[in-house]
Amino acid sequence: MSTETPSLSTDQLSALVELARLGSLRAAAERLVISEQGLRNRLLALEQRLGVQLYRKSRGPRRSPPLTEQGQRFLPHAVDLLRRARELCEIFDESAQPAQVHIVASQYLILYVLIDAVRRFHRAFPHIRIRLTALTEQAIQEALLGDPAIALGVAAPYEPARELDYLHLFSLNWSFIAPRGHPLLGRRRLTLADLADEPLILLERGSAGWQHVADALLRAGVVPRVEMETTNTELIVRMVEAGLGVSIVPLPAGGAVTRGRKVGVRSLGNSIRSIDSGILTRRGEQLSPASRQFVEFVHREVRRAGGRGK
Repeated sequence: MSTETPSLSTDQLSALVELARLGSLRAAAERLVISEQGLRNRLLALEQRLGVQLYRKSRGPRRSPPLTEQGQRFLPHAVDLLRRARELCEIFDESAQPAQVHIVASQYLILYVLIDAVRRFHRAFPHIRIRLTALTEQAIQEALLGDPAIALGVAAPYEPARELDYLHLFSLNWSFIAPRGHPLLGRRRLTLADLADEPLILLERGSAGWQHVADALLRAGVVPRVEMETTNTELIVRMVEAGLGVSIVPLPAGGAVTRGRKVGVRSLGNSIRSIDSGILTRRGEQLSPASRQFVEFVHREVRRAGGRGK
């Protein structure tokens, strides 16, 4: 077996990364300011060096991802090699720009976890910029798998994709919320069966939260009367306050979500599987030093707060 290290250029790696990120040869070539044939030449040279096919050669409209299975496996390593190359070039550059970590997260986690975490992180690491983008739970995983420029996802996935690693941060239990004075708020013992005839406002279909509630109602033999579905807990609380219905939502300790709102809250105990939230990364990809510092910082902060959110 040969021990000779193959010669890989950053131009070749950039061609693969941009093809994966933008989805087409034309767009990738325009991004790199080269011809399509020039891009193909770089990709072919990379394939010859590695001895595998990295991208699909078919022409015309295509719905499938541009990279082959081998290309998808190699992609995180290509991203990592390019990052390391940039770091090498900046070792002696005193004017180098601050490191940036692009994170995609749910609006709920940005609002009630990440804003404060990023504020504290900036104090500790002022040379690292954090860029936050709000997406739905499903879109977070798709973005992380499809865009190499995104470093991390922070989400509550029902089932993380097999191409992603999950680092647990905290869990949230579920509560019943209703306008103040609602008769169910005064029940000595509240069960899911008590909600059968109530107009429910739930998290959107397809989200981890919706799935947890749907599974619990099914086990309890309850056919829910769903009036509305929406994207985040903050909106649900406002809808309940406006008298549009009642809801079942995951709430952090301390009452930050409902504080100052004209709603009542009752815990539902363990009747619904708790929502687990954590950090998603691409499997097999080594994080940049800046990304690693953020992950370690947030994990440490959450553990210090008790591991159950704010």
